[in-house]
Amino acid sequence: MSIQNANEKACERIINSHPVWKEVRLAGEVIPGMKKNLILHTGPSIEWDRMCRPQKAAITAAMMIEDLCENMTEAEVLIKRGEVELDTTQNHHAIGPMAGPISASMAVGVVENVTYGNKAFAAPFNTGRKAPIYTGNMTKEAVDIQKWIADVWAPVTNEALIKMGGIDGKVLAGKALLMGDELHNRNIAATSLFMNEITRGYLAIDLPRDTLVEVMDFMMENVEMLWATPHLAVCKATMDAAHGIENCTVVTNMASNGVEFGVMVSGLGDEYFTAPAPAVEGLYFPGYSAQDANLDLGGSRIKETAGFGGMALAASPSMGLLLGGNTRDMVKHTMNMYEITLTENPAYQIPFLDFRGVPTAIDIVKVVQTGLTPVIDTAINHKNENHPFIGVGVVNAPMKCFEKALRSM
Repeated sequence: MSIQNANEKACERIINSHPVWKEVRLAGEVIPGMKKNLILHTGPSIEWDRMCRPQKAAITAAMMIEDLCENMTEAEVLIKRGEVELDTTQNHHAIGPMAGPISASMAVGVVENVTYGNKAFAAPFNTGRKAPIYTGNMTKEAVDIQKWIADVWAPVTNEALIKMGGIDGKVLAGKALLMGDELHNRNIAATSLFMNEITRGYLAIDLPRDTLVEVMDFMMENVEMLWATPHLAVCKATMDAAHGIENCTVVTNMASNGVEFGVMVSGLGDEYFTAPAPAVEGLYFPGYSAQDANLDLGGSRIKETAGFGGMALAASPSMGLLLGGNTRDMVKHTMNMYEITLTENPAYQIPFLDFRGVPTAIDIVKVVQTGLTPVIDTAINHKNENHPFIGVGVVNAPMKCFEKALRSM
């Protein structure tokens, strides 16, 4: 198959994908190869000794959920003895925000691409700035929140989703873009749409009033970002359908472990092509500065891989305020992204650009030819443990990743 035909096939599979959020289950029940002593983490594989501090802390917190350890010192001993195994989420059709730890007892969103039958799994669920495990919080509060999600929120939400026949992730994301989300840093419209739908599901299963109030309070506290986690699986289920096409130059995954940034290409198997993780430039919350920041960290770059986030900044003018720029800057970012992609996705439209589809199917050839790399809008992680995210900003994927991949074609 020629490169052109391979790329056309990838574009067709991305555009025809139809991701539906079907379930919320425990990771050990649904993720292939998952077991109690296996912890999944974000980004390219990396040895414990080379990991950044927040990723080590996130892994420790996941081990605490499984009652495998009580602190990072104990976690390190178990990992170095081989009693606890580590692997990247990518090897298990899974994805996570920021450090993205997933353990067997954690709740995961299960999204099925109903067009092609493949599934993707996303966790941890987003808790905003309240003791987020995925930024490297390993406090009792962070662990207890994830246990509550698994024990209380997940079972009733799963029952509601099944009763409803799932939530159409493609339709919901399309509506959210029209309402001002870009679906990486801004998810308030998407979460509001999700809450409208899931409330019908909760009422249909006749939840006890106390339980309904408890789960609704949790979601209201996290209305700005709750949709962020299931949308990771929406994007991954979409891009996985385009992976593994011989001679295809389309990027199907991007992720950073806080030390190295990696890109995966459809026609080049399951290898990450890596370069040093870049620093994020952005706006810091009061009390924090660039000196506190870790290098870029996160699995949520799958959103840009699928055309959202930094690729679709023109859909969200309010992001100009958040990222320290203006509407003109947001439009410029998106217009540049059309230069490195092969098509537009008509399911996801940008009103400000006369309803053009989002830039879709990043092409490593175009990236190298133009000198433009994907722009990512993201949260900024602290370089140490037990902090929420400390700001928001923009980062470009490193050019070396794409150059390495192109040389391997």
